Amino acid sequence: MTRMLVIVSVTFVAMKLVTLAVARVRLAPAQLLAFLAWGGMRPALFTALGNAPRPGARALALRGARNAAAGVALFVVARAVAPHSEVAAIGLAMIALSLIVHFGLFDLLAAFWRTRGVAADALFRAPLAARSLAEFWSRRWNIGYSEMIATVVHRPIRSRFGPHAALAASFLASGILHELAITVPVGAAYGLPTLYFLLHGLAVAVEKRLPAEPGRLWVFLWLVLPLPLCFPPVFLRKVIAPLL
Repeated sequence: MTRMLVIVSVTFVAMKLVTLAVARVRLAPAQLLAFLAWGGMRPALFTALGNAPRPGARALALRGARNAAAGVALFVVARAVAPHSEVAAIGLAMIALSLIVHFGLFDLLAAFWRTRGVAADALFRAPLAARSLAEFWSRRWNIGYSEMIATVVHRPIRSRFGPHAALAASFLASGILHELAITVPVGAAYGLPTLYFLLHGLAVAVEKRLPAEPGRLWVFLWLVLPLPLCFPPVFLRKVIAPLL
């Protein structure tokens, strides 16, 4: 777990600095520190740090607190289930951690920055409402990450090599970054997270040829069925199971 947190932290800061360089935004030291303390990847937002509070902070804070509390409660249930079924406990723990971090702490942090004049918003926006994988990855799940991929990978490659190359490169980059967070810390199962994202890139390419959005079931199946590729058993056993 410690190794994973160190790698993720270093990778996160590196992504921030690359995004800042590409965006060509100048931030004062306090603004830079605030930007580094936020999960999003739009440095220009923090040029407004110290301005009048933005509306919406209270709603974000209440939602974040509710989600975090639900995640903590679910994690308690996961620990209780663990002696009877490790598989079920790990599944519950993964959902609980997502509620605590993705939908809880990030919303609370967005609320805080809004009180400081920064137009921060939720980074995870009703992902279950997505009707296509393209919508899920670009507008619903981890908006900060998708902003970074769009700025650093997709747009530059699209301008030089076209949309197909940009799509493939974006999902390949996602796979590599997830390798750093998942397989490198445990020293095993290399390539599986990359395969997961390449499959999703292929699915998005198929979506673009469909006459209409494929719907929520399509998104759910693509996200869940190959999920053991993204989170291999060795990662769950070495990182998640010890928490239980």
